[in-house]
Amino acid sequence: MLKDLNRNSIIDQYFAQDISNQNFQKALFNRVSAIGKKFTNVDFRFCIFENCYFRNCAFDSCLFEGSKFNNSSLAGSSFSGCKFDYSTFNKTFVDDDILLNSCPGFENLKLKFARTLRTNYQSLGINESANKAIKVELTATKTHLYKSWNSNESYYRKKYSGFNRVKAFFKWVSFKIQEFIWGNGESVSRLLRTVLILGILMVLYDVFKFRDTDQIDSYWSSLNQMPEIFFSIERPSHYSKSYLSLIYFIRLFIFSLFMAIIIKRFNKR
Repeated sequence: MLKDLNRNSIIDQYFAQDISNQNFQKALFNRVSAIGKKFTNVDFRFCIFENCYFRNCAFDSCLFEGSKFNNSSLAGSSFSGCKFDYSTFNKTFVDDDILLNSCPGFENLKLKFARTLRTNYQSLGINESANKAIKVELTATKTHLYKSWNSNESYYRKKYSGFNRVKAFFKWVSFKIQEFIWGNGESVSRLLRTVLILGILMVLYDVFKFRDTDQIDSYWSSLNQMPEIFFSIERPSHYSKSYLSLIYFIRLFIFSLFMAIIIKRFNKR
């Protein structure tokens, strides 16, 4: 039932010249290096790169589908027209430009590609690159979730049919809600916008419930009072305990979201 992959092992060697139109499919590269070399139309599909060092190399129209990069360095290397479908990166230094010009075309593959780079950068403590990968991952995830319930493409209609399509719709709705509230954990400005909207709703509730809706001063006075009420500095006696409890819960929820963004963005290894 099982067959040998006949994986070719290339160990403790280096590329002494530019390479083009070569097939290294399923090869195991261990402690292999290259500096300033150009690789053109080279097949690296299903290869494993262990402890490799490729610095300032240029990869043009190369295939890396299903390849694995472990404990390696691709610092300064560029990729043009290369395919990284199903590739994974683990503790590997690679410039984040790869996110701009080497993402897979399909959204489900793009989000997986961005996710493996995100975890890779996080494991190395490169937070700026990790944040870039998160943005690509979120964009691809949003498109993928939308297509999973709405697209007529054969892939989505075969994989997401019946009740799975309904589940996909609610996942998309949940994603959109979180995107609006706090940018799925990536946007302080959207969280501040949410606080502003909540403040406006509190003002409207206060005016329509306890003040004169025809007077401009009612809105202005309520607006000035809202920050104190929101932070529990002032607790009007005419407010019900349930409403004050709701404000308290919302305040804690907003604060927890804010702290999550801060920790995610500025936490250093």
